[in-house]
Amino acid sequence: MRLEDKVALVTGAGSGIGRDSAILFAKEGAAVVCVDLNENTARGTEAEIKSSGGRAIAIRADVAIGDDCREMVEAAERAFGKLNVLFNNAGIMHADDDDALSTTEHVWELTMDINARGVFLGCKYGIPALQRAGGGSVINTASLVALMGSAAAQVAYTASKGAVLAMTRELAIVHAKENIRINALCPGPLKTELLMKFLDTDAKLQRRLVHIPIGRFGETKEIAQAALWLASDESSFMTGAQFVIDGGISAAYVTPE
Repeated sequence: MRLEDKVALVTGAGSGIGRDSAILFAKEGAAVVCVDLNENTARGTEAEIKSSGGRAIAIRADVAIGDDCREMVEAAERAFGKLNVLFNNAGIMHADDDDALSTTEHVWELTMDINARGVFLGCKYGIPALQRAGGGSVINTASLVALMGSAAAQVAYTASKGAVLAMTRELAIVHAKENIRINALCPGPLKTELLMKFLDTDAKLQRRLVHIPIGRFGETKEIAQAALWLASDESSFMTGAQFVIDGGISAAYVTPE
């Protein structure tokens, strides 16, 4: 198995990319710490892993709070003795996120707190655990909009994911000689509850869909497969990189009919 004897912590593990990744990591041999702000959904992921014979614990944590992030890492080490994989995946896309004129300071601050501060705090408390384990992999969920503008205005989300990507590059350089690899996933638009709530009109939906050469939204299970590769030793020469999974959007100038 590709993650045999490894311990992985996944934030946002109650749904979407986090849930699918936690379940996949467990199937590949990892003990998984399922972290989510919603304790019930975290326990749902834990239960699914255990029902298949895997090892997991559920932890409620707000990734924007330093004490919560420290405690989730300590819980991982208490339960399983070490931490090898840190997947900073938790994030939000607020329904009222728009352009700079329309987006409120509250929406900006909330988005930055969870999406950018949450990754910073995950690394602040998680990287020392990886150091104690002799190295490992950090995966940060950024976005395609960290590389190019969004077809639908979402200034806070776009800025927060740009921060995640910049942070990933810098920390990868800092820790490169410690056997710690730090990479970012940059998914294109996915068929998630988060995005579908944001694209709440047919006009918004079609504005996104027309830009995808493959002709559909991505699936969270497809992103989980990329996360698995970054978590495994198969990606041992990859650090400071952006792993773009976008259905061809970034390669296309004009979307084919």
